[in-house]
Amino acid sequence: MIIAIQLVLFCLLFTLMVRLSAIGGGINALYFYPKAVQQKVFSLGLTDEKTMKRKKAWFFIPFLSVLLIALLLIIGLWNGVKDYWTAYFQSLLFLEVMNWYDGIVIDRLWVGHSKLWLIPECAEIPYVQTWKQVLVKRGILTAVWIVLAFAVAGLIILIF
Repeated sequence: MIIAIQLVLFCLLFTLMVRLSAIGGGINALYFYPKAVQQKVFSLGLTDEKTMKRKKAWFFIPFLSVLLIALLLIIGLWNGVKDYWTAYFQSLLFLEVMNWYDGIVIDRLWVGHSKLWLIPECAEIPYVQTWKQVLVKRGILTAVWIVLAFAVAGLIILIF
């Protein structure tokens, strides 16, 4: 039961950080959008590629750092995991839940049904991922997380 609560808290943290990326509207998180939307925004002069790349770096460095630290603290400190394989399987569980949560809840439901993410000047360009795109991307990321969970588990054992 405690892991279910931890997963919910981890996903809430993820959601909060994604929401912070779009303070002031979806244009501030343009790096999440398809290339066609980005190019249209650039051509309209609403922002430029250099600004978008700077905002992406300013978002992803703290985003990934906070999520990694949270994961290490949950598994290593809160759960008190001391053996590598338990750390690996818990890391994998959290990373996979985050992966599919991002694809289904964030990309399909939230982005698809919230005005926050709508860039009015680009309303005619599809920006919500199709189910096929979600399944392909999340399937690829599933394989990535299977590998990266080994490193996360190693960090947990090393630190705690």
